[in-house]
Amino acid sequence: MQKALFLDRDGIINIDTYYVHKIEDFEFIPNIFELLHLFKERGYIFFIITNQSGIGRGYYTQKDFDFLMEWVLERFHEQNINIELVQHCPHTPKESCNCRKPKTGMIEQVLKSYSIDLEKSWMIGDKQSDIDLAHNAKIGHTIAIGDSVIENSNYHFKTISECYAFLSPFLK
Repeated sequence: MQKALFLDRDGIINIDTYYVHKIEDFEFIPNIFELLHLFKERGYIFFIITNQSGIGRGYYTQKDFDFLMEWVLERFHEQNINIELVQHCPHTPKESCNCRKPKTGMIEQVLKSYSIDLEKSWMIGDKQSDIDLAHNAKIGHTIAIGDSVIENSNYHFKTISECYAFLSPFLK
């Protein structure tokens, strides 16, 4: 079984300017590539797990999301980082689906194709729903990023850069 790092997208991989769906609006968070390299060196594989209610709200289409994510995955590939799979929930909160975080549907989809040791895996997110998803799915370790109060995370940093600086000596 493999160890995995599950990443939220908006606020973790890119600056969250609300409903980001165009390449020109996508800006990578400083040190995200370096942080993933730390985990990669320790044998982790990567998954993006993201709520994308902008699709359900009609702000952008599934095609827009797919096009942007293809571009994002190419940027990761250029940095020698392979994202195994992108799981997203296109539904609005009112739709009561099983895939919207903090429900575990997206993790369940990953587990259909990958043998993951969830207890040794990590979730990095910037919202309570990300950390709650990790607990609901029994992901062993959590990192919360940002200024918001997020309960029950193992670690909490204001930025990805702070997270990278803290973890760098331990994960090398």
